[in-house]
Amino acid sequence: MPKVKIEPPYYPIIYVRGYAGTAKEVEDTVADPYMGFNVGSTKIRQLWTSKINRYYFESPLVRLMKEYQYKDVYTGGVEMPPEAVVDPKSVFIYRYYDYASADLGQGKRQPIESYAKGLSDLIIKVRDRICQGDPQAIKDFQVYLVAHSMGGLVCRCFLQNKKYGSDEARRLVNKVFTYATPHNGIDVGLIGNLPGFLTYHEADTFNRERMEKYLDLPARRENQGVDDLNGTFDPDRFFCLVGTNERDYEVAGGLSRTVVGPMSDGLVRIENATVSGRWAEGNQIVKKQSPRAFVYRSHSGHYGVVNSEEGYQNLTRFLFGNVRVDCELQVHELLLPAEVQKALGSGKDIRASYHIEVAARVRGAIWDLHRRTVSENSAIFRFYEELVAPKNTDVDGYLPRNPMLFSAFLDTRKRVNLKRQSLGFSIDFGVLVPQYTIHNELWLDNHYEGGYIYRDKLNLEAFPSEKGSNTGQWTLKYGFDSKTPNTTSKLATMEQSTHENYAVYRIPIEKPTRPGIRAELVLTVRPWDIK
Repeated sequence: MPKVKIEPPYYPIIYVRGYAGTAKEVEDTVADPYMGFNVGSTKIRQLWTSKINRYYFESPLVRLMKEYQYKDVYTGGVEMPPEAVVDPKSVFIYRYYDYASADLGQGKRQPIESYAKGLSDLIIKVRDRICQGDPQAIKDFQVYLVAHSMGGLVCRCFLQNKKYGSDEARRLVNKVFTYATPHNGIDVGLIGNLPGFLTYHEADTFNRERMEKYLDLPARRENQGVDDLNGTFDPDRFFCLVGTNERDYEVAGGLSRTVVGPMSDGLVRIENATVSGRWAEGNQIVKKQSPRAFVYRSHSGHYGVVNSEEGYQNLTRFLFGNVRVDCELQVHELLLPAEVQKALGSGKDIRASYHIEVAARVRGAIWDLHRRTVSENSAIFRFYEELVAPKNTDVDGYLPRNPMLFSAFLDTRKRVNLKRQSLGFSIDFGVLVPQYTIHNELWLDNHYEGGYIYRDKLNLEAFPSEKGSNTGQWTLKYGFDSKTPNTTSKLATMEQSTHENYAVYRIPIEKPTRPGIRAELVLTVRPWDIK
């Protein structure tokens, strides 16, 4: 038998689908060999000529096959028959609902803990089947977990609760990517978090008290969430894709989007769709937010996050990319209108709030890697005192003074022009004029709804050093559309970082008029390597 060759970063992918509510949904799920990972979409897009053109997204599965030569594991109508060779670059579907099917199983639902244990067993099964006893292949073997909705909670239960899986299987997980997972439960309307007594069809899986138990989390304080990896997995290697389009979620005739409301994907609220956690970094234990991207997509359906170009691009760049860029906003001064500043100086109580918009794109693309806007109910919201706090403190450990605008994963192999060594990307950035109150009275003098204290598009081009992109020593050029449209003209100064191979750049954001802002976009560029 020929040697099995595992070539990083192209590890096998296990897809874990989301929740199926009714018995019919279960049967529809198990009737699909790929459980939705093969569903594409056809949408229309207006071209520069004003002509309306169709845009086809084939599906994540088909694109992985076409672009990265991944394979499925079905042969002659059988899943992994004994005589078939299973390629390391394969996509596996975790079929945990088969047991609940009246046709394929016992017709009985199981709790999420059983699904977690089954995922652990599947990982070991995949390893053994691919490696075929080859010692080097066993040593090199890793796996990616890709999950939609409740599937992400199945992954977390397996990773976080040692009762439901083996440490051997956990060590094999290289990265986790979740689409629209309710990491902090599901909240609806006036009810709030789904009650624990809703056990019908395991709906209590999304109740925080129930989640606390199966995620093996310590007892929570009041208002504390369950979106904590609890030191079981490096948050840097756990990506959360967050949908922000509640309007196009049509499950139950749109009832869900009505009761869940805006600032959601129609089912999961934005604030509940990400994770954080503490992890060892050198000799310190530090708290980290997982990398995440926000995209204008709904929880599922024709406009869903899984069957979208935005979802696929974030997925493949996180799994296979080799450069990571984190961008945060560091505010030095918020310039208030003269009348408001005068009131503040006289000791009156002033309140102000800000909306921060950001969209990140790569050169040559007609889609967004990341997008948060006011019109789509997804902009970052901060109070005045949070942005100008004297120390970089946070509220309950989760709301840093310097807002993280985005984390983007880039791939030097995906350059539009392969003759150019640089990576090009852009940032649309805006801060909307806040509403001010003086002694609890709304101040409307010179207020125009929808106005900005800052708005511009920043173009960036990163050039790797002669030593290569893995050194982290990049040269970064930038330019603003308001001054040099669609070009980069200035050289950013690189700072020394406390992390080896990290490069830090500060780009000034200034509008000195009142109201205005003095701030910096702080970009950290680093190699994104295999584990």
